[in-house]
Amino acid sequence: MNIRARTNAVGWSFIALAVIMICIFYFYPMVRALMLSFQSGTGTNLSYVGIDNYARLLTDNTFKTALFNTFIYLIIQVPVMIILAIFISVLLNDPKLKFKGFFRTAIFLPAVTSLVAYSIIFKYLFAGDGLVNMLLMNLHIIQTPIQWITDPFWAKVTIIIAITWRWTGYNMIFYLSALQNIDNSIYEAARIDGANAFTQFTKITVPLLKPIILFTSITSTIGTLQLFDEVMNITQGGPGNATMTLSQYIYYLSFRYTPDFGYAATVSYAIVILIVIFSILQFRLAGDRK
Repeated sequence: MNIRARTNAVGWSFIALAVIMICIFYFYPMVRALMLSFQSGTGTNLSYVGIDNYARLLTDNTFKTALFNTFIYLIIQVPVMIILAIFISVLLNDPKLKFKGFFRTAIFLPAVTSLVAYSIIFKYLFAGDGLVNMLLMNLHIIQTPIQWITDPFWAKVTIIIAITWRWTGYNMIFYLSALQNIDNSIYEAARIDGANAFTQFTKITVPLLKPIILFTSITSTIGTLQLFDEVMNITQGGPGNATMTLSQYIYYLSFRYTPDFGYAATVSYAIVILIVIFSILQFRLAGDRK
């Protein structure tokens, strides 16, 4: 073997096991799920139905409700979370701020808490007789308790508050890391030219954070389209499917309703298609055509 071939052989020997494991546990299930989406039934009682499952999506009212709810979470929660993450990261990047380590840890801490544990805590906090209603009534902001869990509108608000609380700190870390890599001399030159803090933020900080904004927007979109734990543990998808998401609907199709793994796989690939569409749109809006 020549040197190049020997080098390639050594390199492949290092990554061969990882490649094999990825193919077995990632790509093979993806292909099997795609094949399953053209079938109907459970276990060994599967029958080929072609594109009937995909046609069924167009007339499935529960799917439409779950899709609508997921879009509501997406278009409201993701922009709010990203704006909050940027704002907080700018504040925590201030060299004059004291106890920065404490604040960074405190804000990031929700991202490492148990999904189930924090969801259950939110469920009790936002109950009719929960701490949130008690606090609002004691402050005379409301006169009667808000039905956070049982009212369709307020149940959505509760879910949005919960996922924003959990994931804002996670995205904040990315922005904070990017801010610390921006040369401070750029801001000094802008101040000499008379730029105020707002102008520096809009003309320097945001443009330089563009790649990170794109990254966090895409990852947050993917996460929201796959939202499951919070809805399952706080509202169970209720009241009356008012908070049900696509991922929860997949779970119900597989394990709670009359099992139909083929149609559940079809809904799963509907999420895949949505992720691809939104990712392309975000790349286009960001002006990144690579």
